[in-house]
Amino acid sequence: MGTNILLLFSDWSLTNSAITITETVAASSIIFTHFIAAGAAFFMLGFLYLAFRSNNTSVYLIDYTCYRPPDYLRASVPHFTEHIERTEGFSRENRDLQQKVLQRSGIGDEACMPIAVHELPPNTSFNPSQQEVEQVAFQVVKDLLSKHRINPKGIDILISNCSIFCPTPSITSMIINRFGLRSNVKSISLSGMGCSAGLISISMIKELFQVHKNSLALVLTMEAVTPNGYVGRAKSMLVANTIFRMGGAAILLSNKKQDKWRANYELQHLVRTHMGADEQSYCSVVQKPDEDDVVGVSLSKSLLHVAARALKINVSELGPLVLPYSEQLKYIWLVTCQKLCEKGRAKGEATVVVPRFKSAFEHFCIHAGGRAIIDGVEKNLKLEKEDGEASRMTLHRFGNTSSSSVWYELSYLEAKGRVKKGDRIWQISFGSGFKCNSAVWKSLAKVDPERKNAWSDRIHMYPVQMPDFS
Repeated sequence: MGTNILLLFSDWSLTNSAITITETVAASSIIFTHFIAAGAAFFMLGFLYLAFRSNNTSVYLIDYTCYRPPDYLRASVPHFTEHIERTEGFSRENRDLQQKVLQRSGIGDEACMPIAVHELPPNTSFNPSQQEVEQVAFQVVKDLLSKHRINPKGIDILISNCSIFCPTPSITSMIINRFGLRSNVKSISLSGMGCSAGLISISMIKELFQVHKNSLALVLTMEAVTPNGYVGRAKSMLVANTIFRMGGAAILLSNKKQDKWRANYELQHLVRTHMGADEQSYCSVVQKPDEDDVVGVSLSKSLLHVAARALKINVSELGPLVLPYSEQLKYIWLVTCQKLCEKGRAKGEATVVVPRFKSAFEHFCIHAGGRAIIDGVEKNLKLEKEDGEASRMTLHRFGNTSSSSVWYELSYLEAKGRVKKGDRIWQISFGSGFKCNSAVWKSLAKVDPERKNAWSDRIHMYPVQMPDFS
C-alpha cells in the first residue's frame, strides 16, 4: 500500500515537473518571439530611416568668405568713447552707461564701423546705409566667386538676409544687377529676422535643394550698422549702439554629388526654435520708437533668460540627433536618479542635468552677441572656456556682426588649424522673435590654416587675454 502511494506520488511529481518545464519553455518561447519581433521592428525602422536619409539631398558647403573691413574704419574703444562724448543728444548719465557697456562688452580696438557712423553727428540716412550694404555685399560675393572661378550665371539660388535695412529693389536684386545673374535665378531677401537669420538662410537652401536638384546656391548674410544708430534717451536702446559692428559673409552651397570632392563641409542637421508665441520672448528684442518718436532697437533685461529658455528647447530637439546612444542612456539614467532624489529634497535645490555635448562635437561656434551671451551658453551647456574661444576672439576683433558672426568663428578655427577631417562643428545663433537656431556641419577635409581668410593678417596675435568682469 505504501509502495503504491509512493509510486503514485512520484508519477504525480514527474507529471507536474513536466508541465512546469513545458510552461517555462513556452514562456521563454514567447519572450524570445517578442524579442525577435522587437528586434525586427527596430531594424525595419533603422532600414526606413537609412532609406529616408538616402533620399534626403545633401547640402555641401563648398566655401565661404567673411568681410574684413579696411583698417581706417576701426573704431577703437578710446575713439568710440570720444565719439559718444561729442555726439549731441546724450545726457551725462546715458554717455556713462554706453561707455560702461562698451568697456565690459569684450569688444576690442580692431572692430570697425561704417564711414557714416564715424561722422559727427552720425549719418543714419538711406544713402550711406545702402553704400555700407554695397561695400560689404559686393566685396564678399566678388571674392568668393573669383576664388573658385565661378561664372555668376551659374548661380541657381540666391538668398540674402539683412534685418534693419530693407531697400527696394531688394539686396538680392542689387547683387543680380551688379554681377549679372541669370533671369531665372531663384532669389529671396530676408529682413527683420535678427542675428539668427544666417542659419535661417541655410535652412531655406536646404529646403529648396529638395526640389531643385543639381543646384548651386549663394547666401549673403550681413547686417547694416549705419541705420541702427540711436541718439535718444531710452536706456534699453542705447546698448545696441555699443555692440554692433560692420561685417558680413558670403556662403557657396551645392547639392551636386560631383561637388562633394571640393566641398569643405556637409550639413548634418539644422534645428530651428521660435519662441514668438511667448510674450516675454517676443518683446525681448524689438525695433520701435521711444517716447520721443526716435527709432531704436530695444534690448530687454530678460534677454539672457529668454535666450536660455530658447536654447534649452532647441537642444532638447537637437540632442537625440547628435548625441551617441551611450551618452543619451547616461543622460536618461541621471535624470531618472535626479527625479527620485528630488522627492526628499527641498524645492529649488535640484541641479540641472546636461548631456555631455563634447562627445558629439569637436568645435563650437556660439553667436558673438556679447560677453554675457557667450558666458551664458557655456554655463548652460557645461562647456569649458576653450570651447568659447572662437566666439570671444571674434567678438574682440570684429564685434557683434549679427548673423555673420558664426562664420567669423569658423574662420578663426580654420586659421588656427584646428579643423580636421571628420570634425563636427555646432553653430548656435540667437535672434529677435525670439529665435534660437542650430546648424551641425561635418568637415569633409582638413582645412589648410595657410589659406587666406578674414583672420590671416592677425591670427598670430590671438587668442588675447580677456578681462574678467565677473
